[in-house]
Amino acid sequence: MANLQIKGIEDEFYSQIKKLAASENRSISQQVLYIMKEYLAKKKSIKKIKAPAQILLELSGSWIDAGNADDIINNIKKNRINFKKLIF
Repeated sequence: MANLQIKGIEDEFYSQIKKLAASENRSISQQVLYIMKEYLAKKKSIKKIKAPAQILLELSGSWIDAGNADDIINNIKKNRINFKKLIF
């Protein structure tokens, strides 16, 4: 089994880990390993979740049209339906 040494931990941060380890009946080493495993497990599940922008892009789709931009714009304008707005 490998060993890991961490240097340069701020005293306040170490104190927080020590208190958390004591409250969960773990050694400091056990607590650090637990936190790291928990983080890695959450990171895997987070990567599986798609960002809202990605979902929107997948829903929006695209199309291929042989016409040029002016033809497409004219076709859209021609097929618009005019309606009267109701004012309350």
